[in-house]
Amino acid sequence: MDRSFLDWPFFEDRHRELAAGLDEWARDALPVDHGDVDAACRGLVAALGDGGWLRHSGGEKLDIRSLCLIRETLARHDGLADFAFAMQGLGMGAVSLFGTPSQREWLERTRAGQAISAFALTEPGSGSDVARTSTAARREGGGWVLDGEKTYISNGGIADIYVIFARTGEAEGAKGLSAFLLPADTPGLEVVSRIEVIAPHPLAHLRLDGVRLPEDALIGEAGAGFRIAMTVLDHFRPTVGAAALGFARRALDEAMARITERQLFGAPMSELQMVQGHIADMALKVDASALLVYRAAWAKDQGAARITREAAMAKLHATEAAQQVIDQAVQLFGGDGVRSGTPVESLYREIRALRIYEGASDVQKLIIARAALGDFLADRDQAS
Repeated sequence: MDRSFLDWPFFEDRHRELAAGLDEWARDALPVDHGDVDAACRGLVAALGDGGWLRHSGGEKLDIRSLCLIRETLARHDGLADFAFAMQGLGMGAVSLFGTPSQREWLERTRAGQAISAFALTEPGSGSDVARTSTAARREGGGWVLDGEKTYISNGGIADIYVIFARTGEAEGAKGLSAFLLPADTPGLEVVSRIEVIAPHPLAHLRLDGVRLPEDALIGEAGAGFRIAMTVLDHFRPTVGAAALGFARRALDEAMARITERQLFGAPMSELQMVQGHIADMALKVDASALLVYRAAWAKDQGAARITREAAMAKLHATEAAQQVIDQAVQLFGGDGVRSGTPVESLYREIRALRIYEGASDVQKLIIARAALGDFLADRDQAS
């Protein structure tokens, strides 16, 4: 794999050491058997914890460049390993950034690989439109009672701890949401069904029926749930782009190995100008994605209060570009590219969901456009 990007000024020596150490670990430990996806994820969380990699997944100070490097590296070796790592970070992101000392006891367990976490925001009637969240939490008896449903919840059914977002009614729309810490064994929490998708991951539809939580289950302040969710996504959205980048790098490597070994019309495929043109397009998309991903991560690590625009650009470009790179790799493999179980076929299934979760591509375009227009209007007003 091309490692020249690690010499870019976005990184410090500790990042280069992290990437090299994880790559060595991953070559020995990955991929794992995906036959039983629940068992595989439990095993991966434990292994990532034992290896010390999960210590980067949460804490009072999140290093976004480290998160991105880890996700890129794991995705290149095994998409399910990337998923297992990512959900430990995203699932407990609200606790890392806003949790109390007692809530952080769960964080200690997830970072050690001793507990599995989940981030429960999506509902049957509100995917990208978080303001339409209908799961409700009301104060009762010195605590909270929650009722509602969540769907497409990653790690649903195997998680030990959930961060749940519910409407507490301090204001209309998004301003009336709050975040809660919900242990999986709490009475009233039901896994209604498991959801099968094209690249198997543990996903579930959840129902909350009179779930009772103590007052200290509230994360941050009542009514701050939307801000908490968006802050968490601001931190972790560039890492989705990093995972896509890892998939794209693997696809490019697989394609180059194929075309240098495969003969076509009496010569290696790599000598055909059309094939070289495809490789050039793929390499360009990979580097452009890497620049956007690590710019966003670097900006956050340098102290930027918000990186909403940069994170949206990184996620949008990297996921869309990875889809194109992987599709081209499948094409270069010919019939073998669609044969079940081959690396490029697996990548083709893995990449599709990344263009949807944590903000679909069309939503990222809206975010970018609004940010660009906002900056333009602010500059114009200042100039006038």
